Amino acid sequence: MYTLPNKLKVFALVFMVLGAVGIVAGFLSAPKTTEDVAAMMAEAHHGEGHESAQPGHGSAHAEHAMDHHDMSAHEGAEMHAGAHAEAANDHGAHTEADPHQEHLEHVMHQMQNRPWSALYIASFFFFMIALGALAFYAIQYAAQAGWSPILFRVMEGVTGYLPVASVVVFVLLLASAFHLNHIFHWMDPELVNPESAHYDKIIAGKSGYLNVPFFLIRALVFLLGWNAYRWLSRKNSIADDHAQDQSFFKKNFKLSAGFLVFFIVTESIMSWDWIMSFDPHWFSTLFGWYVFAGMMVCAITVIALVTIYLKSQGYLEEVNDSHIHDLAKFMFAFSIFWTYLWFSQFMLIWYADIPEEVTYFVTRIEQYKLPFFGMIAMNFVFPLLLLMNSDYKRVNWFVVMAGIVILAGHYLDVFNMVMPATVGESWTIGVPEIGSLMFFFGLFVYVVFTTITKAPLVPKNNPFIKESKHFHY
Repeated sequence: MYTLPNKLKVFALVFMVLGAVGIVAGFLSAPKTTEDVAAMMAEAHHGEGHESAQPGHGSAHAEHAMDHHDMSAHEGAEMHAGAHAEAANDHGAHTEADPHQEHLEHVMHQMQNRPWSALYIASFFFFMIALGALAFYAIQYAAQAGWSPILFRVMEGVTGYLPVASVVVFVLLLASAFHLNHIFHWMDPELVNPESAHYDKIIAGKSGYLNVPFFLIRALVFLLGWNAYRWLSRKNSIADDHAQDQSFFKKNFKLSAGFLVFFIVTESIMSWDWIMSFDPHWFSTLFGWYVFAGMMVCAITVIALVTIYLKSQGYLEEVNDSHIHDLAKFMFAFSIFWTYLWFSQFMLIWYADIPEEVTYFVTRIEQYKLPFFGMIAMNFVFPLLLLMNSDYKRVNWFVVMAGIVILAGHYLDVFNMVMPATVGESWTIGVPEIGSLMFFFGLFVYVVFTTITKAPLVPKNNPFIKESKHFHY
């Protein structure tokens, strides 16, 4: 049995505390009025209070902030519709809007969205790792893989974060549904009201699907289904240790095959609902697969990192270089698959140059150059160079280094999917982003390693466990 070291527990708790402080600081620093925004912009204009030297920030940000023309017509209309709906209620008597005041309100909503978006990105990032690990675990059972059973308890440990992550994500979705933030701006009732000045014909046309009750019902069904499989498979796995036959293994085999059908459908819909609907005018038929590829590479990377850590602590003695090599092969393969999907999506949209579609990438290339191109390098170039050589896949420290780059790159991928639609040009990576990442990282580490302590690290009665222990090539 694995025992959670006190050092690891303290490490996780310190990250959670520091992260919580950062999250609170992010919310407290968000502007409350347009006067606060004007003061911030004036301060930035005079070169004070710089958070970073990134393009679009510092003194350049003040000049850039007042320039509407850097946003496409679609992006501007879409962002302003969500940002100003509430302002329209408060200032309905105005027959002629003041452009300067409208823009200040627009920037205020962007800045108010920033801590919520940072929280959402970090929570979703670790949620998708747990969900991806669950899918990978189900694939191993359904395929009756002989190499992986010795890693099952590590996979179950990573999926142990799923119930916690599900609660967090659903609470954040509820916060949006109850208008505590504006990150899902299609939830604004003004946009589907034909009599409103902010009526959006495209969003209204999608309201049969994109409406708050149906959105929350779908989310609840997905979360309950995923967690039900996680609970049943874990229960059968532990019961199998003391079984006199293979009945529990057979139950998990059938359960996993059924779950994978449920998963591949619900994962796609989840990616449309929880990520793509941030840009409700835009859509991609590849988006579900794109999110799936990122989810899987992150999950397999974490499984590899946890396995290497446990082995370094004297556990999982039968895990050998061949097991690590296979995990690294999956990391490499899904990185290439992710790149294929990213390029297919980007190339077809960019080449077609349809305004309603290409604005998605124009916004990111113009306003998010560093995270956009950095993400591509970290998720494709680095894995390609680091993991192509077969011998390197057997070197633990090399796999760890590649894994850290991959995880950082896919955090930026989620950042790029969310921030441009919710925060626009008012982005940076500062206290709320780092605080949210630290908090959920600490929570993830604590929950995963606590889960691993709940059962023996090596399954005892799995029919393929002997093959897994002697897996060499």
